[in-house]
Formats: sequence, structure tokens, C-alpha cells
Amino acid sequence: MLSRTADHLFWMARYTERAENTARMLNVHYETSLLPQSAAVSQLGWRGVLSISELLPAYTQRHGEVAARAVMDFMALDEDNPASIVACLKAARENARAVRGALTTEVWETLNQTWLEADRPGLGDAFLRDPGQFLEWVKFRSHLSRGVTLGTMLQDQAFHFLRLGTFLERADNTARILDVKFHVLESDFFGAADERDLEYDFYHWSAILRSVSAFEIYRKVYRDVITPERVAELLILREDMPRALHHCMSGVLHKLQQIGAEPGSELMRHAGRLHAELRFGRIDDILATGLHAFLTRFLDRVNQLGAAISHDFLVPGAPADGV
Repeated sequence: MLSRTADHLFWMARYTERAENTARMLNVHYETSLLPQSAAVSQLGWRGVLSISELLPAYTQRHGEVAARAVMDFMALDEDNPASIVACLKAARENARAVRGALTTEVWETLNQTWLEADRPGLGDAFLRDPGQFLEWVKFRSHLSRGVTLGTMLQDQAFHFLRLGTFLERADNTARILDVKFHVLESDFFGAADERDLEYDFYHWSAILRSVSAFEIYRKVYRDVITPERVAELLILREDMPRALHHCMSGVLHKLQQIGAEPGSELMRHAGRLHAELRFGRIDDILATGLHAFLTRFLDRVNQLGAAISHDFLVPGAPADGV
């Protein structure tokens, strides 16, 4: 397959997944911001969302003080922000348009229709009235796109590059969603807490589980009260949890093998080490060294892995929309 075609397919999948995960992250913080809390804590939470998405400098330059509505608009609808939901949906559609011959009609029409609906007049007013409805729509369209891809495309190299992009982006975003918690609270939540703090934590962790469609899965696996240690274990180390880091890295490693990555290459060693740490890791060891530190290091290594994939398989010097 031509590297440019692979590049468009890879980024098409990444942008679709990124739009969904940005919607998930905004939704979880929008829900938790409705809980009783001071204005200072609420603002700290929204700053955390911007910081984790590496958008705080760009937001501050444009809007100044952090405010909930401005952050939501900036991350959801601002086309001048390349990481916004609308910008990601547009980038996914443009990458798909460039390789229509490698896609089925159903895949192309799904992505194109998603962008046309996202670009409709009056979207901003509807978003202000009910942010949750728009964010749920974004998740639904991403589910539809993924289902059409799995259900209609030949499982050849084009398909493998699509899935590779999805798994890599999902790993990155699950880590970021989980890490939001540590920017919301000013103190270490694993320390001592009174009854009110524990109740507050319960709602935060429940919202995080729901943001990755894991609330029912948690109940099925643990059959107990929600604790931060088990939430972290579920979203990091469980291979059978679709959005867990372990599951995503298993998918990345498998797809690298299917696209022909050399077993002894630096790329495969990097992916293999990252996967092995998740496969054989223990949550107690991760918590002992600090969950925030672990997630930060994981994000750095995923970014390095993405750069290595681009170097070995995609267009040298990623395209302007491939960032």
C-alpha cells in the first residue's frame, strides 16, 4: 500500500476516535461540574481539561480567563482549534475523501454525513441549550462509523491501518480521561478522606466509568462499591475491557504484525515493551509509584510509538492535518 494512502486511513480513524473521546471527556466533566462545589474547584477542573488536552495556552490567548461555557465551545465547536470536535470531524472527512477508493460506499457516506450534520447552521445555539445531546450525538456517529467499517470493509491492509489508528488514539485518550481526575482534585484522593469526600469521589468515579462505557462492566467484574484503585485497574490492566490501555495496546501490537512490521525492529520492541508492562503489571505497583506519573509516562511513550509508526509506514513528515 502507498504510504500516503496508509497515512490518510490512519489519521481518518484517529480523528474519528479523537472526536468521540473529546466528547466523552467533555461530557464527564460537564456532569461532574453539576455536583455541589465551589467556583474555584470548578474552574480548576476546566483548567485540568484544557491542560490534559494541551490546549491551555491556545485557550488563554484567545479567551483569557477559564470559564465553563467558553471551554466547552472552544473544545467542541471552534474550527480554529484543530483539536475541537468539529475540527476533528472535518479532518476525518477530508482524509476519507482523499482515499475514497480504499473505502466502501457505506464508510464514506457515514463520515461525509457526519460532517455535513456537524456543519449545519444553528449548531452553536443547540449546543448551548443542551451540550449533553450534542456530545451523545458525536459518540453515536463514531459508533456508527466504526460499526460500518467493521461490517463492510475487506480486512486487508487498509482495514488494518484504520484499526491501528483507532487503537492508538483510544489508548492516548483513555489515559487522558483517567488523568482528568488528578487535575480536578487538589489533594491525593488515595489519602484519608471524610464521608463527604468519599461521596464526592464516588460520583466523580462513576462519571468517569460512564464516560468510557464501563459502569456496567465495573459492576459485573467487581460486584462491589466503586473504589479508585479498582477503577484504575479496570481502565489500565484489563485486556477484556474495550477501552482499557491493555486492550488498546494488544490491538496496536496485533495490527503492527498484520501490516508487516519487522519482528526485531525498534518499532516492535517499543510496542512490545509497552504491551508487556500492561500485560504483566500489577495495580499495586502502579499506585505505589503514582498513577498520575504512570499515565504521564504512558502518554509520552504512546506519542513516541505514533512517531515511530509514521516514520516506518506513513508519509515522511506528517501532513498538516496529521498532528
